[in-house]
Amino acid sequence: MTTERLYYTDSYLIAFDADLIEHTTYNGAPAVVLSRTCFYPTSGGQPHDTGTLNSVPVIDVAIREADGAVLHVLAGELAAERVQGQVDWARRFDHMRHHTGQHILSQALIHVAQAETVGFHMSPDSITIDLNRPQIAPEQVDAAEDLANRIVAENRPVRAWFPSEDERAGLTLRKVPDVEGRFRVVDIADFDVTACGGTHVAHSGEIGIIKVLRVDKRGDTVRVEFRCGERALLDYREKNALLNRLAAEMTVGYWEVPDALERLREENKALRRDLRAVREVVLAAEADALWQAADRSAGYALIVHAFEDHDPAEVRQIVQHVIAHPATVALCGAAGDKAQLIVARSDDLPYDMVAVLKHGLAVWQVDRGGGRPSFAQGGGVAAARAAVEQALAAAAAALHSENVTKG
Repeated sequence: MTTERLYYTDSYLIAFDADLIEHTTYNGAPAVVLSRTCFYPTSGGQPHDTGTLNSVPVIDVAIREADGAVLHVLAGELAAERVQGQVDWARRFDHMRHHTGQHILSQALIHVAQAETVGFHMSPDSITIDLNRPQIAPEQVDAAEDLANRIVAENRPVRAWFPSEDERAGLTLRKVPDVEGRFRVVDIADFDVTACGGTHVAHSGEIGIIKVLRVDKRGDTVRVEFRCGERALLDYREKNALLNRLAAEMTVGYWEVPDALERLREENKALRRDLRAVREVVLAAEADALWQAADRSAGYALIVHAFEDHDPAEVRQIVQHVIAHPATVALCGAAGDKAQLIVARSDDLPYDMVAVLKHGLAVWQVDRGGGRPSFAQGGGVAAARAAVEQALAAAAAALHSENVTKG
């Protein structure tokens, strides 16, 4: 069962009548097959059309592989033998502009960089082509974009038809389809001829503009993202508004924004260096205060402290300051979503801090941690200050236990 595809001969036809010849389902949604249709099904990198059948929204259009029928997937049931179809013109025209624009840009990239298109994808957010090159120079991209827009400005006629076998023999196709029998060809006058079943504009000037947005390396290929027509205008409008807003906030001209950003970057680096230096002084003072207040009843300075307002890196700095003193043990912890225990001793004491750490972590029922006999840390689980204090208490108890191996 085949469906007559009206868009093959007229991409501008968006209203039609047809007989409903089959009810079915597609991905769990109701779907119908019609005797003929203007609705383009997802294929060849181009998304499906949307619209209505007898006012019922068409939410997807697909080709049934078994027989080539076009399935119109609906938002609700459709009870009728005869239907009136209406395609969403804004979406259709957007696809027409971008698909024809892709043909022109692909040929321009061959002219300029000998880079052939091996993939094409169109979505509401992005239009891309993949090139069979691992890289392409920025000046080649610019040259291809210039050439493509010259073809657009010349308003060249675009013809789409099913050539006869004799006609095909005289055509030099950019892309030859892997199909048997008849196939459709799109000819952008004196510039690009390729096999394609998509919807296209009748003249290149309808594309409006072709603008490359970015070029990304993807393994052995390069992906080029571009936009045409209204999408290109909207992209420019958004970026221009952003640039003007940045310039206004920095009280500079838009052309001075890069220099202003570089100045801010350098100022930020200097401020961060200064902040680190001040923070180190504060942490050293905090460490000294903890050492002065340490419990010395066991013959050495013992610091046991749970922190709520320091991250693990800052706690490590404090611990390192503390154990620079002789005869000192520090059992510290940082509360938070990824709480940490950090236990350490000065080099003149014999305790195995890895064993001490394991006793503390056992309170949290985790064993993610380790280190060396003089310095160990672990954790990585969510723990409030009270839970950290419990773990530190267990570590402190283990410090004087016979179960702790001496180094």
